[in-house]
Amino acid sequence: MRLNLRFIIALIVAAVSLFGYFFNTSKNEVTGETQHVNMSTDQEIALGVQAAPEMAAQYGGESPDARATAAVQAVGQKIIASTKAGQTPYRFQFHLLADDQTINAFALPGGQIFITKGILNKLTSEGQLAGVLAHEIGHVVARHSAEQVAKSNLTQGLAGAAGIASYDPNNPGSSVAKAAIAAAIAKVVNLRFGREDELEADRLAVDFTPQAGYDPRAMIQVMQMLQQQGGRSSTPEFLSTHPDPGNRIGELQKEIAAEFPQGVPAGLKQ
Repeated sequence: MRLNLRFIIALIVAAVSLFGYFFNTSKNEVTGETQHVNMSTDQEIALGVQAAPEMAAQYGGESPDARATAAVQAVGQKIIASTKAGQTPYRFQFHLLADDQTINAFALPGGQIFITKGILNKLTSEGQLAGVLAHEIGHVVARHSAEQVAKSNLTQGLAGAAGIASYDPNNPGSSVAKAAIAAAIAKVVNLRFGREDELEADRLAVDFTPQAGYDPRAMIQVMQMLQQQGGRSSTPEFLSTHPDPGNRIGELQKEIAAEFPQGVPAGLKQ
């Protein structure tokens, strides 16, 4: 009887997790995709604003370089004003972080965009800065963080159901192994989706940068710089937080060629 009850409870937990994931959908007005999300845009904005100070503190806080900060904010806002990103409800804010050793840039849900002084110092043009920021803006408007939260809730719910179903009171360790396996599977799934997110953010950046007057090929220069940095020393943190989906430069070249079959227009800022 107790065994049957455990399985019934496990099935209920699994069903609630699955229904919660597959029936919470929203159409993304920028990408046109139907996504599985369980957060509203207001919740994304609130989450990003609340997390921003803690994230900034991990990289030495906001940079005291007012001139460089203003340059980052100007390029970021130019992209927002020129693209569909500006038509979303997100409240974009651009932060230059003081850490001049770490090469990284990242986005929190809702529009909080961060770039370290370390990566800014490695960029050689305004177009390269635009490429980095457009990529991070792409993560926000594509709602990648909200998708990851929904996936995490699903995998945690299924892992909990597996733990309930496999629990053996005569062998308490039995559920631990099953839960560990479920957690490992969840990590693999989330990593795969993370790589897909990077490709989508790159595609959105290829769209956004020309609309703001920047040459999308500058993004390829950024990727080449990151590869060179990885060859000279430890892998830049950017490549750790932004998984490489393979030949990322090749994918960018294909995307740019598809966007501009007659060649990239002259006059775009590098």
